[in-house]
Amino acid sequence: MAKITYHTHDSKTHTIDIQNGLTVMEGAVQNDIPGIDADCGGGMACATCHVYVKEDWLDKLPIKEDGEEDMLDMAYEPKQNSRLSCQLIVSDELDGLEVTIPEKQA
Repeated sequence: MAKITYHTHDSKTHTIDIQNGLTVMEGAVQNDIPGIDADCGGGMACATCHVYVKEDWLDKLPIKEDGEEDMLDMAYEPKQNSRLSCQLIVSDELDGLEVTIPEKQA
């Protein structure tokens, strides 16, 4: 289990314990975190689970696949630290991960 912190665009913070094997997106949806709609259910077919990963975590995450990069091109204001939360699988190594949810989702 890992603690993941979600920062919403309105400066609210939600720190949630998420079971290993779930995705950061699934943890958000199961805990009613606002701003992560997950319209495609985690199939990497939309960008409604787009998050900004805190910079010091970028090297600790798996590299983005081409499909994720393609979806992020359609996301709201993508940045270098943009990720699809459906592609981030929770493990003990992600304990303490912090993500910020964009103001709008695509």
